[in-house]
Amino acid sequence: MKKIGLAIGIIVFSISSLAAQQKVAWSYSAKKKEGNKYELHITATPPTGWHIYSQNTPDGGPIATSFTFNKNALVTMQGKVQEKGKLVTYFDKNFKVDVKYFEGKVEFIQVITVKGKAKTNVTGEVESMICNDHQCLPPTTEKFAIAL
Repeated sequence: MKKIGLAIGIIVFSISSLAAQQKVAWSYSAKKKEGNKYELHITATPPTGWHIYSQNTPDGGPIATSFTFNKNALVTMQGKVQEKGKLVTYFDKNFKVDVKYFEGKVEFIQVITVKGKAKTNVTGEVESMICNDHQCLPPTTEKFAIAL
């Protein structure tokens, strides 16, 4: 019994160590545009050899990247979050859908309008999942705050 417990412990430790090493590097910034408009730039850089999925990956496939913005009475979202990066689309025989992912760095851009000249923050969460050619890691959620 001790051997089985030790084996399970080693497997759990190995998986958690791998997940800690293979993590998306996120960066956040705001670029002021004309008037009270801003572009929020949320940049994901997966580790070399790994990729992150598009927001537009269909249901039935891997976990798509998604954004949740917290309510802020001073901020109005303009349209949807746009994606800018090297998009790859292929039919995945495991999921049986056209999978969409980004190779290397991808920038997610959300246009917003700020009411008045008040200083504020945009906060929220991004959920994503990364995979390489052999495996996928469980989805992760990262909180963010972008000063305007």
